[in-house]
Amino acid sequence: MRDREPTIRSRELGEGLRKAMEHVGLNGKQAARQLGLSPSWISRLLSGRRHATAMQVAGFLAICRVTGAERDRLLALCDEQRVPGWFQQHGSRLPQQLVTLIDHETKAVGIGDVQSTVVSGLLQTGEYARAVISRIANVPADEIDDRVAARLARQSLFSRDHPPRFTFYVHEFVLRLPVGDPAVMADQLHHLQRMSLRPSLTLRVVPAALGAHAATAGAFTLMEFVDFKPVAYVESETSCLFLETSEEIDSYQRILAALAKDALSVGESRELIATLATELYADREDHDDRL
Repeated sequence: MRDREPTIRSRELGEGLRKAMEHVGLNGKQAARQLGLSPSWISRLLSGRRHATAMQVAGFLAICRVTGAERDRLLALCDEQRVPGWFQQHGSRLPQQLVTLIDHETKAVGIGDVQSTVVSGLLQTGEYARAVISRIANVPADEIDDRVAARLARQSLFSRDHPPRFTFYVHEFVLRLPVGDPAVMADQLHHLQRMSLRPSLTLRVVPAALGAHAATAGAFTLMEFVDFKPVAYVESETSCLFLETSEEIDSYQRILAALAKDALSVGESRELIATLATELYADREDHDDRL
């Protein structure tokens, strides 16, 4: 079986097998010895570059003592590992979608994010995230805390020794849309100002005066990697898409290139955020100062 270009499914399968192996204290050589395979074969499987049969994966899971839902998940990935792209449906809970997204964010060296409705989850304050999530009709009240915690945990990317290069495009309407009370919005806008000062992060505003723009079709995230092709992530209310064909990636790269020409500069964006914080929430800030 020849090595293949890794797909989203094969990379996720490899990561799941790696975690299973680590959980029982096996290294690649030990796993290879027990399975009667070469260490290089195991290495390529874990990297997503070697596609395995269901029988091979089942044997791997057996020596790692993986059972139940996780075994079913990894075997399902095995059956679909050659298919490019990744469509996931979800109900009220999003565990698998989050696993896939976080895994790719963690491995990314570049992340381009476009938002036209709310602030990117990677840039949300805790109270802003809570205000957003609590208004989603399909999120049960008893899941809100977990959703908020999961969203904030993703922001640990910024604290890494070598964080990805971030480029965020946010529409001016996002900055003007009142989410939560005035204090929540004031904190969120000031948080954006602080984050925009980070050397690994570029934050630019798409001005309302521009009118129709390249990303009118909706929000997305494009993640770039060292060892494999870029992946675009698009989410809706009931499903999410991880896209990776050349045509799809080219489309999203063209959108980012167009926004790079049309959006306000970094300095202009920072000034606009400061102006909106003052114009829209000055009264609230004055009130807080008197407390």
